[in-house]
Amino acid sequence: MTGFNRRQFLEGSAGVAAAATLGTGTAVFPSAAHAQSMTFKPEKGATLRVLRWSRFVQGDIDAYMANVKKFTEATGVQVRVDNETWEDVRPKAAVAANTGAGPDIILSTNDDANLYPDKLLDVTDLAEYLGKKYGGWYPAAQAFMRPDGKKWIGLPLGASGSLIVYRQSMVKAAGFDAFPKTTDDFLKLYKALKEKGTPGGMALGNATGDSTWTNWLVWAFGGKLVDKSNKVVIDSPETLKALEYAKELYANFIPGTLSWLDPNNNKAFLDGQISVTNNGISIYYAAKNSQDPKIKEMAADISHAVFPIGPVGVPTESHLFFNQMVMKYTKYPQAAKEFLRFMMERPQFDDWLQGGGGYVAQPLADYEKNPIWSVDPKHTPYRDSVKNLRPAGYEGKLGYASAGAAADFIIPNMVAEAASGSKSPKEAAERAQKRAERYYKV
Repeated sequence: MTGFNRRQFLEGSAGVAAAATLGTGTAVFPSAAHAQSMTFKPEKGATLRVLRWSRFVQGDIDAYMANVKKFTEATGVQVRVDNETWEDVRPKAAVAANTGAGPDIILSTNDDANLYPDKLLDVTDLAEYLGKKYGGWYPAAQAFMRPDGKKWIGLPLGASGSLIVYRQSMVKAAGFDAFPKTTDDFLKLYKALKEKGTPGGMALGNATGDSTWTNWLVWAFGGKLVDKSNKVVIDSPETLKALEYAKELYANFIPGTLSWLDPNNNKAFLDGQISVTNNGISIYYAAKNSQDPKIKEMAADISHAVFPIGPVGVPTESHLFFNQMVMKYTKYPQAAKEFLRFMMERPQFDDWLQGGGGYVAQPLADYEKNPIWSVDPKHTPYRDSVKNLRPAGYEGKLGYASAGAAADFIIPNMVAEAASGSKSPKEAAERAQKRAERYYKV
């Protein structure tokens, strides 16, 4: 785990002093059977409205709505669920926070909660209960939702892993028996795939999920947006090396990736236009469940791998984190907290993980045991996405600045500018530096 320590892990998991830790950094807590139960009594006449991001796999929303129905049957609380794209959830959440009206619960991305923490309901009691009961929150999960180390301003939901999705046959035809494990060999693969007429491509537009590969790229060469004191340091020799690499890599991309948003690489891959990209498990899920025999046949040729390691010599994984926020203006705070508790308890959460086919990785350690991660070996690489996640605000402290910089796509824009040649690497880094400094004001 990067950038966090075991003390933070234990504090984020109800501060159980007696908890022992394994060599992996996973805390051992009382089993669910021994954890004290907690419920919140919904207010009389309570109803809830939930705004969440649209599904990329049908099983996600099917299982989620089945759990919503179970909640209503158990409590009598009617729940309306609205679905929007990731790009639309963020502005709608901001409007709700600023006007004090709108959905009671919002499921959003990364550390959007830090854009308006004073507008969110304190859910510390619920977070600590769940952490104690289900093996503890992973450090990255608590970093997003507990930035001050004390109060939880939201509840982690999980993350959609940004891993390499590739056609095994095409990678082998390009001369590689296994997927590259270093950035040098990754570049060689992309060059070979282009020569074979089976190029790859990754999103360089303002894609909320799929542009996260640009964080990996910068970190892999030792670059970072800010240092530990939140000083902006993106204009650095390490970043310039990353951007020079980006130019070489981009030269082998399929045309059009500068405008790609989250659905584009899914479509290009399933259409047979590209052989390698980065994505959640949704491409594989879509292939397996397709009614088109040709696409369904493709599933056997699809495989997944973690991103290669760069000159820094350690993994630098960046994934799309999902949060759950209860708006402070809600008329039914008890009902809202009870809804989140119900949805995160094992019977419901296990069903949802399985329904999503591995699209979302859990934020609580106990859910590593879910059968979805072992039923198909192609699912397993996505299992530890939250455990291995490095927050986008690395290496600084998360807060308004990190959330604003991420929402403004500073890193993806910088990489796109340098990779495409619209700016030199130095010009792109200088522009990113100035943009970031507007958020990280001294």
